[in-house]
Amino acid sequence: MKFLADMGVSMTTVDLLRQAGEAVVHLRDEGLHRLPDDEILEKARREQRVVLTFDLDFGDLLAAGGNATPSVILFRMRNQTPAAVTPRLFRVLDACRAELERGAIVIVEDERYRLRRLPVQ
Repeated sequence: MKFLADMGVSMTTVDLLRQAGEAVVHLRDEGLHRLPDDEILEKARREQRVVLTFDLDFGDLLAAGGNATPSVILFRMRNQTPAAVTPRLFRVLDACRAELERGAIVIVEDERYRLRRLPVQ
C-alpha cells in the first residue's frame, strides 16, 4: 500500500512507516506544502495512494465527489504527537488494510476508529 502524508502528519510518523516497509511520500518531500485539498486528493488518486491527514475537509470532499478512491485515514485524536498517532495508525492498518485498498475513509480516534466504504452514499 502507498501513502501520501498531508502537512499535519509528522515526519517521524512518515519515517516509521518507511522503516516498516511502507511506500510513503510527504507533501513536503515534493515541495507541495501549499497544494489545495482537492488537488491532493487527485494526486493520491492518480498515484493510488492513501491520504494520511488531520484535515476534516478531506472527508467532506470525498463525500461530495462521490468517488471510490482515494482512501483517506483521518486522525481525530486529542494527542496528535507521533508517539500517540503512529501506534494507532499501525493498529488501524492491521485492521483495515483490505478496506483501504478498495476505497474507504477511516476516522481514527483515541480509543476507536470508524470506517466508511467509498463512495459515500
